[in-house]
Amino acid sequence: MKTMAADAPPTAAMSRLAELLGVVVRHALLIGASAIMLYPLLWMLASAFKPENQIFGDLSILPTSFDFKNFRDGWTALQTSFSVFYWNSFVIALLVVIGNLMSCSLTAYAFARLEFPGRNILFAVMLGTLMLPYHVTLIPQYVLFLKLGWIDTILPLVVPKFLAADAFFIFLMVQFFRGIPRELDEAAQMDGCSPWRIYVKIIMPLSMPVLATAGIFSFLWTWNDFLGPLVYLNDSASYTVPLALRSFIDATGTSAWGQLFAMSTLAILPIFLVFLCFQRLIIEGVAMSGMKR
Repeated sequence: MKTMAADAPPTAAMSRLAELLGVVVRHALLIGASAIMLYPLLWMLASAFKPENQIFGDLSILPTSFDFKNFRDGWTALQTSFSVFYWNSFVIALLVVIGNLMSCSLTAYAFARLEFPGRNILFAVMLGTLMLPYHVTLIPQYVLFLKLGWIDTILPLVVPKFLAADAFFIFLMVQFFRGIPRELDEAAQMDGCSPWRIYVKIIMPLSMPVLATAGIFSFLWTWNDFLGPLVYLNDSASYTVPLALRSFIDATGTSAWGQLFAMSTLAILPIFLVFLCFQRLIIEGVAMSGMKR
């Protein structure tokens, strides 16, 4: 018995040591994986401050000097100032956010709170559209917009968002709306509120997390969208930021890499700021969708 009692403290100490070692190893692996994922981004950021002849000859993420020449030259390197491309992207992203929040919330409210014939069938069809790749509907949509005379305008990129074209956000909001107690609707109906007033006065104020999530994702996806503007925009003055960045790459091999990396750094700055400021709302909106409050 004395021997067993004497062996107990070393065993507990060994267990704590093994647990601490496991935590250290786990964190070391996570830090190493993070460094591998962040290296291309940090290298691009460092290359934005390097002269053209040092970009591919120096793989260090710490530039020897900070020269803003690439930023100055890149801002006016194209025929159109880069501020125009920023403005185009902001306008399209803002309209997409407004359209998605208005149309998707109305559609989700109808699916989640209203009773009408064929609701379940329509909801299943809507969910089925999530399985369709964007490229499947690209050609029919292009033909439609071509007949409407909308090519080389922002209308093909904006108008569908006002018609609840993003099924993912509808599904996200439906799951959130279902978590709001129906007793609130019944109490409002007893006070004489119509479905529209219930939507405006009750559902919307209680749905800020999921609305913020949908708005943030709409902004991020629209800002990063390359294929849509590439298909529908032809005039360089109406280009968005991703299309403008492509213009720095020349097929003849005389690409301005320093200016490209400088403008790419500025291009990801709005995305970084939006995510940094609203990451709590993103997590809250996704976590609370699909579970009871």
